[in-house]
Amino acid sequence: MNLMGIDMGTTSVKTAVFDDKLCEKLKLCADYTLNSHGDIVEFEAEKYWDIVKGEIEKVKKELSVDALAVDTQCETLILTDENGVPVRPAIVWLDNRAAAEAKEIEAHFGRKRVYEVTGQPEVTATWPACKLLWVKRHEPLVWEKTKRIFLLEDYILYKLTGKFITEKTLQSSSLYFDIRSGGWWDEMLDYIGVSSELLPELFDSGVCVGEYEGIKVVTGAMDQVSGAIGAGVVKPGVVSEMTGTTMVIFMPSDGIPEYDENSIVPCHYNYDGKYCLLSWSPTAGMSLKWLKNALFSETSFAELDEMAKTVAPGSDGLTFLPYLCGSTMPKYNPHARGSFTGLTTEHTGAHFVRSVMEAVACMLRSNLEYLGLSVDEIRAMGGGANSPLWCQMKADMTGKRLVTLKNKETACLGGAILAGIGIGAFESVEKAAQMIEVSRTYESKGVDYDECYKRYLEYDRILNIPR
Repeated sequence: MNLMGIDMGTTSVKTAVFDDKLCEKLKLCADYTLNSHGDIVEFEAEKYWDIVKGEIEKVKKELSVDALAVDTQCETLILTDENGVPVRPAIVWLDNRAAAEAKEIEAHFGRKRVYEVTGQPEVTATWPACKLLWVKRHEPLVWEKTKRIFLLEDYILYKLTGKFITEKTLQSSSLYFDIRSGGWWDEMLDYIGVSSELLPELFDSGVCVGEYEGIKVVTGAMDQVSGAIGAGVVKPGVVSEMTGTTMVIFMPSDGIPEYDENSIVPCHYNYDGKYCLLSWSPTAGMSLKWLKNALFSETSFAELDEMAKTVAPGSDGLTFLPYLCGSTMPKYNPHARGSFTGLTTEHTGAHFVRSVMEAVACMLRSNLEYLGLSVDEIRAMGGGANSPLWCQMKADMTGKRLVTLKNKETACLGGAILAGIGIGAFESVEKAAQMIEVSRTYESKGVDYDECYKRYLEYDRILNIPR
């Protein structure tokens, strides 16, 4: 049996096929470029489908596929007529044109009310509710033609099956989905003037909804949920952390945390009808890449690891704050900037490398403490998981077991697992996740990073002051 997961990223589509033992059999990647100008970020909706259709055709030339599921980013909006023909380019999730509409919605409902219904602690221009209000006001002719409102996964499901359907994790940040009831938030729809008749039928993840050229089509999940499933993060106590350009932490949760006006951690609907928390920081792996490009351009990342190994834990007092693009969590401050503090004549280039790596480990620890949930195991993903030194550092810094995974395309694997659920190949997501193979396990060796962490927090208190 062959199961396909399609991961539609912001600028690439990754496709992978796995058998019912979750062994990878084939992997593809197709890149594309968005159309952007200032706050405007768009893409021709039909091209999304052209790419997906083309990748499926490539796979079918190599092997047969029994079922597939698709994951996408949440907030990319596609408006069509009654026949599913787009009436304007897709408004990509990154698009920020609806800032005024976001402020208006926030002023009307207040952040507390929005969070209690949708799990979103902020009202931003990227949310579909804000974008729809913008289209209604600024493109009335487009709105007049609009008969169906899709998010990206919905549109691909429609092209695959001809059915106007969606799944609940995808709608978590639409701002018109009630994560408590699992249905549409009528009060928000009434305010923005959108009839629920324009919205697709809601399904759970992992439900077979149709067929495409002999392949069963199953509802997937939003990208972060699919990636967590593919990493085996399917029960409380196990979290994932991805150190790529950014750092993203994903934590399953049985309930919705109480509203905290100082928190900007979103709570999303999860694949199992429960919830998940997402924490992110804008510069993680980017910090090490910046240092490499700025000071060590002829040095590989593996060589940077070797340099950092020569320095004692704590970097002999050198502390880096990784705020090259501001800070988000635990402290939201877009004006924050990066800094090295505690420099002396004894510090070398190797100290700079290690202090950057330690800062990202400190950021992981501070975010886990901020989220406040019990953690037994961290599953590491992204480029940072390729560094044994960094992984061990994070295990020691947090005092938690950290594991890396054999399969790196966790979102595709998560989609394949949901595809298998939809056709009865697996009893449950949890059962399937037991087959996910770990590459390496890192246990804390008892290295004392407390002083290093204290310095990090103290310099953050002094230097990272929102204004």
